[in-house]
Amino acid sequence: MLRFLPVLLALALSIYCVVDCLQSDDHQVRGLPKLVWVFVILLFPFAGSIAWLLAGRPKLTPPRRQTRGPDDDPDFLKGL
Repeated sequence: MLRFLPVLLALALSIYCVVDCLQSDDHQVRGLPKLVWVFVILLFPFAGSIAWLLAGRPKLTPPRRQTRGPDDDPDFLKGL
C-alpha cells in the first residue's frame, strides 16, 4: 500500500488542481491560458500541479473593508 501512496497523492493533487483551474476566472489565471494549464497539469501530474499552484493560480486578495464616514456609522450616531 505504501508504494502506491506517491501515485495516489499525485492523482489527488492533479484532480484538485484541474478543478481549481477550471473554476478560476479566465482573466485572473496567470501565465498561460486556462486550457493550456489544464493540459500541463494532466500531462505532468506532479510538476504541472506544483507549477499551477505557484505560477498560474489567481492571487488571493484579502477582501476590502468598506470604510464609512462618521455620519454613515449608526454606532457613532448613537453616541452623539
